[in-house]
Amino acid sequence: MAEQDGLVTNEGEWLGREVVYEDEVRSYRLYRFLTDLEDILEQVSDDRARLDLIRPLVRRLLISSEWLQMNFLPPDPRTGWSVLTLYSEPNFPITVQTVVWAPGSRSPIHNHGTWGIVALLSGQEKNTFWQKKATPEHPDRIQSVGDRQLNPGDILCLMPDAIHQVEALGDDPTISFNLYGVTDYDQRFEFDIERGIARNF
Repeated sequence: MAEQDGLVTNEGEWLGREVVYEDEVRSYRLYRFLTDLEDILEQVSDDRARLDLIRPLVRRLLISSEWLQMNFLPPDPRTGWSVLTLYSEPNFPITVQTVVWAPGSRSPIHNHGTWGIVALLSGQEKNTFWQKKATPEHPDRIQSVGDRQLNPGDILCLMPDAIHQVEALGDDPTISFNLYGVTDYDQRFEFDIERGIARNF
């Protein structure tokens, strides 16, 4: 199956993106990726444009740095997931991590309050996308607007207000490389569709 790249808008719409490969993959180390990333963030302020520039760099990094695909923690049996931070530096506005979901695990419905990129390394996951459908009586109402199955090699870009839910499919854990900007915690929510409410988390 061909790899797919896509961007999910703030309204939950999936926009397909061209999958970019380099003809000759030179060694591309994490420090160089982080420097290129910092340059993009300093020069480009529009989140959608940033994501379109960063996405090919993520693919290049993963193709040439196999060690990243072996750095993860097994999922916690209590929560069904785990997060391993791959790089952290004071005042560097980026989160770089691997995330593992146990088979059958499902995340809360949530946004991230920042732009994000998820590159699936192993397993399969379904991302369901949601859109705000507020009414005066139900200001936190959302509705599902579609879903997309991700397979190894697929890259999903998320705008800051994109709402999604992750579900690990199949019998094996899913492992992903995740990259996020600076989270605006006042704008990050978990959505309870049963009660029609949103709460910060």
